[in-house]
Amino acid sequence: MSTPEYVVVGAGLFGSVIAERIADRLQRTVLVVDKRTEVGGNCHSTEDSETGIEYHTYGTHIFHTSSSEAWDYIRRFTDFNGYHHQVLTVHRGSVYQMPINLETINAFYGKHFRPAEAREFIAAEIAAAGITKPRNLEEKAISLVGRPLYEAFIRGYTIKQWRTDPRELPAEIITRLPVRFDYREDYFTDALRQGIPLRGYTAVFERLLSSPLIETRLGCDFLTNREQLPFNRQLIFSGPIDGYFDSSLGPLQWRSVRQEKKIVEEGDFQGTSVMNYADLDVPFTRIHEPRHLHPERSYPSDRTVIFYETPSDDPSEPLYPVKTRRNLELLKRYRELASRESHVVFGGRLGDYAYYDMDKTILRALECFEKEIAPFS
Repeated sequence: MSTPEYVVVGAGLFGSVIAERIADRLQRTVLVVDKRTEVGGNCHSTEDSETGIEYHTYGTHIFHTSSSEAWDYIRRFTDFNGYHHQVLTVHRGSVYQMPINLETINAFYGKHFRPAEAREFIAAEIAAAGITKPRNLEEKAISLVGRPLYEAFIRGYTIKQWRTDPRELPAEIITRLPVRFDYREDYFTDALRQGIPLRGYTAVFERLLSSPLIETRLGCDFLTNREQLPFNRQLIFSGPIDGYFDSSLGPLQWRSVRQEKKIVEEGDFQGTSVMNYADLDVPFTRIHEPRHLHPERSYPSDRTVIFYETPSDDPSEPLYPVKTRRNLELLKRYRELASRESHVVFGGRLGDYAYYDMDKTILRALECFEKEIAPFS
């Protein structure tokens, strides 16, 4: 490819959708670069060589959406299985449903509440805490579910996830905590559709980037090679916004996770794809067992793959923005710098410093294409 008309930084979902739209709709050439050696960003999937079990390299990803636009778009590139996501959590050796539902409440308190009784009981727990103006994450959570449920299921997990005392985190991090006063067990109840791509996520990205107008260059760090990557029209940057400016104003904080893979000599380790561990004395936050994501497949009956997930501060793998007041103020300053960059579009999780579900990433990419790219083509 000669000098491309567009360069897209990041072969994750945002960048791949943008590249597909440029090639398909505009019929323009686009170069996609990514410092990783595989496509798919955090959605990348691959097959374990020993067991044949497909797993998600950067943690379990479930596609779910209530948007017909996002669903119709992604269905052009894949079919989905019928997997419905359920999450369980371990607290002091017992297993509970998450999000908190009527089963969780009854099991935790040793009761047999009906829905109305559970509502009244939790309201009393909240009132007993006496928090009317939450000043931090801990107080906000207690004002939503009461102190006992907070202490059991939220406090330890939050400390492990963010490596910060919840009293030091702003209340705005938690806008709401889902509490269901029925026995629904699906994790995503607002989704019109949910599931896992039948051939895995990597196959989706291979189709998204399959146009002859798209060149994909992997193992290429844009930030160290930007002078060798010219373009004629626009640069679409989905890397960390602070990284684009060499963290000149100071680094934004991110949290990452470390996945420790293990082959277990049994056909089913935990009976579900994701098990949370809420207690602070357990160092990891989750165990993933990816065989459960594809119930339509035949996997070995004597071996399974599991992953222990432990939060980390690895700066090379920024996954979750830490939205403290300091970071949000710094983000405003970086966005001011970004607004002065002509012919550069910022977006995606890292470019927006936002946590997007996959469907929201698709919608953000489609909107970005329609408003910031197509009109200037």
